[in-house]
Formats: sequence, C-alpha cells, structure tokens
Amino acid sequence: MKSIFRKKNGILCFAFFCFLCAGNPENLHAEKWDDLQKFIGNRDAVLIADPEGNILFSENADEKLIPASTLKILTSLTAIHHLGNDFRFVTEFYTDSRSNLKIKGYGDPLLISEAVAEICKTLATKISSFNDLILDHSYFDPIDIPGVTSTLNPYDAPNGALCVNFNTVSFKRENGGYISAEPQTPLLPFALKKIVKYGRNSERVIFSQEQDEITLYAGHLFQYFMQKEGIASKGNIRIGKVDEDRDPLVYRYVSRFSMEEVISKLLEYSNNFIANQTLVAAGAQIYGPPGALEKGIRAASAYLDILNAEDIKIVEGSGISRENRISAQSLCRLLKAFEPYRHLMRHEGRQFYKTGSLTGVKTRAGYIEKGKGEFYRFVVMINSSGKTTDAIMSKILRKLP
Repeated sequence: MKSIFRKKNGILCFAFFCFLCAGNPENLHAEKWDDLQKFIGNRDAVLIADPEGNILFSENADEKLIPASTLKILTSLTAIHHLGNDFRFVTEFYTDSRSNLKIKGYGDPLLISEAVAEICKTLATKISSFNDLILDHSYFDPIDIPGVTSTLNPYDAPNGALCVNFNTVSFKRENGGYISAEPQTPLLPFALKKIVKYGRNSERVIFSQEQDEITLYAGHLFQYFMQKEGIASKGNIRIGKVDEDRDPLVYRYVSRFSMEEVISKLLEYSNNFIANQTLVAAGAQIYGPPGALEKGIRAASAYLDILNAEDIKIVEGSGISRENRISAQSLCRLLKAFEPYRHLMRHEGRQFYKTGSLTGVKTRAGYIEKGKGEFYRFVVMINSSGKTTDAIMSKILRKLP
C-alpha cells in the first residue's frame, strides 16, 4: 500500500489530517486494505474513518475532485444551519383594489398538485371570484444554474420563486391524443402546447424561464384548481407584484413539509431542483431578498467557514456542475457534521448513503453501521471514466466489522 503521507514542495506533509474528522489518524492495519488500491486511479479518492475519526484508509484524500450529487450533503447542511430544522416555506395570496388575486411565491420546492388543490380548497372559503390572476415571482432573481442545459430532462428543470410540480409535466399518448401520466395533475392546455411542440409519445417535459413560462404554468394550475372549487376567474393570468402596503393578505399557506422533510426528499430522489431552491432560499434568508444563486453560494461558504473547510469550490447546490470541487477529506468533514441527520439519507443494510453520477464521475459517501449507535464514515470518489464505486464499496463492506 502506498504511504498515506505525501510530499509537497519537497516537504513531507500530513497537515490535512488536522483538518479531517476528529481523532488522531493512523494507518491502521495497512495490509488489510492492500487489495483496495488496484481499484483506485490517480483521479479517484477513497477515505474511511472509524467512529472516533481515526483514518483506516486514505488514498488521494486531499485531491479536489468532482463530487456530483454528493454535494447535496453540503447543501442540506447549509439549509439546516441557516433556515433551521423546522423551517417551512410559505406562499401568500393577496387581493387588490381592482379585485385581482395575487400570488407571491417564496421558493417552495414542494408546491405540488396536491398542495395546490389543498390551497384552493381553503381559498374557496375566503373568496368567490376575482378578475386577473397576478403572479409575483420577485422573491428570487432569475437563476442560471451552471451545468444545466436546455434539455427536457427533469434534472435540467429551472428554478424560481413561484413554481409547481418541479417545473415539469408528465404525460403519455393514448387513443391518438395526450393524457396526464399523473392522476393528481391535470394536463392543461398551457402544457399541451409544449407537448405537441416536441411531439413525444410518452415522456416528461420541463418548462423554461423564457417568457416567464415556469411562473405562468403555476398560475394556470392554480386557476384550474380554483375553478374546480367554484372560484370564478374573469380576467387574464399575468406577471406582476404585490404591494404589501396596499394589498390585503387573504391567505398565507404554510407548507406541511418541514426543512428536514424537504431534505429527506431532496436526498431520496437526488432532486436538483429542490437542492438549488433550498440553497437560494437560504441565501435570501441570510442576505435578504431577492434570492440569487450568488447569495446561496455565500450562505454555503459562511457555513463552511464555521467548519474551517476552505478547500471546497461550490458554484451551485445540486452537484450538476462539473465546476464544483471537493476533496474526500472535506466531504468526510461534512459527513461528521451531517451524522445527526443520517436518517434522512437512503438506507440499505448497514449503509446510510448519498450517491452521485455524471458522465465519467461516480461518487458515494455516507455511513456504515458498526453497532451500538456507532458509524464508520466513508467517501468514494471516482473521477476516472468507465469505473464505478461498486467494487470498492463491496470490499469496504466486507472489511469493516
């Protein structure tokens, strides 16, 4: 096995151990891990620490690599730290002097059809009709996520202050036409136009930020469910702003999902949209609205300062960008901080874990149960094309008691 020490500028360096998880790192039972090295290339890294933070195995642990979706661990910690475990997103509803109804969004990432239907039931007890439906998405600035492209894949869905159903619509072709693939979500004419444009047989498409498409789709979905509850709409759906000094608040919807529950869904489904919604919301909470990606990154950086983690480069919160960089040792430090929330991760056998995947990149980080509430921490980062984390994880699991 190679030495876990390295030379830098001619000097034997082991300072990075001081940065790592608590405990004195030791090359414990080196021969036990000899057969692991053949799976680790120069662009890969593996680190394993025992419950006390002692290093059981370390290879290339200080090299900054692409984390892919394991970066969501940092995003989750940032949201928990700045927003709190019990934080809940809100959506507000106002009327104005012209009997228009105004909806102001605050970035709720789980404003799904079921929530919209629930909101409209409550609204029906407060209003019977309105003229124009005015949509206020000013709480977030327009957000351009590095790494997101203009595909129709859900992982490329854009972010915004007032969005529904992750800015996607699922459909299928039936009897020569299109129907919704989700019974809780109607296939609206607004969405059908986009589906027909792309001519797909059975797929999910996403809405874009162009011409306020994501916000207008939210408006059309709200209008549908309000009409279903008997609320009459006499005007148009358009973009505008709430005047909080003049427009009375009719209803303030508080999400039924706490921040812990949002993060649980973020990690379970590795949802890029939820990740960046929460990151931008954290930035808006700390640095004031409008929310912006730059403020979210500042919020993450402020949290990293508390951890004394200075070698992490974050350009967005989901891990979709290949510009993100983190070392295995820094990711292990994040795992130490996240350990009280490990139950929010995927759980399989002895493992609680988060995976990541981009072209040529496979990552996995998490915990392996030792027993009696104690957990090993592991980080596997493969940045070599054609490799996976499977063989390494198989050996790690066999070697750890």
